[in-house]
Amino acid sequence: MKRFLRHGALALSLAVPFVLMGAPSVSAAEQVAAAAAVHKLAIHVDDSDPARMNMALNNAQNARNHYAAKGEEIRIEIVTYGPGLAMLRKDTSPVADRISVMALEDPTMVFTACGNTHAAMSKKAGAPVELISEATLAPSGVVRLMELQQEGYAYLRP
Repeated sequence: MKRFLRHGALALSLAVPFVLMGAPSVSAAEQVAAAAAVHKLAIHVDDSDPARMNMALNNAQNARNHYAAKGEEIRIEIVTYGPGLAMLRKDTSPVADRISVMALEDPTMVFTACGNTHAAMSKKAGAPVELISEATLAPSGVVRLMELQQEGYAYLRP
């Protein structure tokens, strides 16, 4: 029995380093996966208040700066609809210059305008409402937000 315990203890003491050697590689793999992960943020703007628009842009900038400092990637999409479409209208946007700079700094940042709102505003104006060049048009702002959340985007409404 003593002989078995000695051999068993010996076998166990020899096995422990191999088990422990495997642990760091799992941790390293987790670290690589975490570093490779892309963070995703959807920001909702449905208000024509310039302060609200600037808060949305501040939130986007802060999130981008945070992950850039960590060497991590983030995808940000700002979705506008209703009165918030003013943010992306060429004739009314109080933040057009700031959006232009942000889009140059991060070409992956997306500024989405609701197609339903755009159509309604264009009909009311009697002519197509022109959007800033950085804007993309989605059929529905609400549906776009739903799609982004289904794709794993965190949702923020400043």
